[in-house]
Amino acid sequence: MPNTASAKKKMRQARKRTLRNRLVKSKIKAAIKKFNEALKLQDVENIKSALIGAVKALDKAASKGVIHKNAAARKKSRLYKKLKEHSIAI
Repeated sequence: MPNTASAKKKMRQARKRTLRNRLVKSKIKAAIKKFNEALKLQDVENIKSALIGAVKALDKAASKGVIHKNAAARKKSRLYKKLKEHSIAI
């Protein structure tokens, strides 16, 4: 347990940040899962909107510092690669 006031405050801040980061990361995972489901269904409109949503979620997380910018770039690259493998042009 923290003894000083500053240590207590750091603990509160860390708890807040952890919850916020967990929420953002779960949004990323949900967006990527939605994109993968749309790919399975071969619905072009759904795929397009899911891809835009996933890229947006990744960019937001990277800009807020929740994930590293290179990690976001890597994940986006993998999404586009999957899209290309299914030979769907957007």
